[in-house]
Amino acid sequence: MLFSIFGLVSASFFMNKDAVDVAFTEAAVGAGISPLLMLATLAIVGRYQNTKALPTRPLISLTIVTITGALLIIGTLDMPAFGAADAPSQLHVAPRYIQDSVEEIGIPNMVTSVLASYRAYDTLGEVAVIFTAGIGVLSLLAFSHANRKEKHLIDDIIELDEHKILRIVIKILVAPILIFALYVQFHGDFGPGGGFQAGVIFAAAIILYTLFFGINVGKKVVNLSIVRVFSAIGLLLYGSVGVVSFVSGKNYLDYHVLAENPQTAQHIGIVVIELGVGITVACVMMLIFFAFFERIGKDKVE
Repeated sequence: MLFSIFGLVSASFFMNKDAVDVAFTEAAVGAGISPLLMLATLAIVGRYQNTKALPTRPLISLTIVTITGALLIIGTLDMPAFGAADAPSQLHVAPRYIQDSVEEIGIPNMVTSVLASYRAYDTLGEVAVIFTAGIGVLSLLAFSHANRKEKHLIDDIIELDEHKILRIVIKILVAPILIFALYVQFHGDFGPGGGFQAGVIFAAAIILYTLFFGINVGKKVVNLSIVRVFSAIGLLLYGSVGVVSFVSGKNYLDYHVLAENPQTAQHIGIVVIELGVGITVACVMMLIFFAFFERIGKDKVE
């Protein structure tokens, strides 16, 4: 509950600062999906620690963590103060984006211009990290066979099928949420939104429906085999745009080869890669959710 409240408060702060793109993601992930996955994790691991499974050499782990933390702190000492006017990003990068992005990219949303064009390499890496994280979570849950005795924490989640009013409200809300996700996806170049925001909103709608109607009903709505395939297709779609530009003799992720008009080419490239981002984010979020709750169901049967 506290994590959800913190996520909503953070989203309101972002809205107050006109960072609507970030507020969308924080509201869907910080206030919705993350607390739910934390509850699922508690249901899987149990309330008490297995003392027999403790590491035999905790000092080595403590030393590694301490050294890593110290290096990170040392690295921050050379960084400019937060919000400093003389920071390099404020003197060089930010003015370029603010003054030239509309003319060079041709879309009103400067955030999308930065993420999908100027920093397309970084965004490709972020999508790859999300895809890799999904594979990691699925691997951990698939190969872990520990038998847990305390699974009652998830009962408050699974037994929500008795709440008739909530189920009716969810039936009414799911369709508008999905439509809004599509709007955020394909309108992210003209207003707040984009692939990351649309992906988490779309996944949140499916997760919400599954949460109140059961995992078996959710599997009938969402084919997990297809979702697994599309989680990779989204990343490949993003990377294929760079391959097309590279094969055409331009730099990787140079959208100018997609059309004769530079702004039209930028628009086409941004729409395609944002679609890839949205597909991968939505699929990975759904896969992680279903993996957690399938595991919880198996533990309850055991």
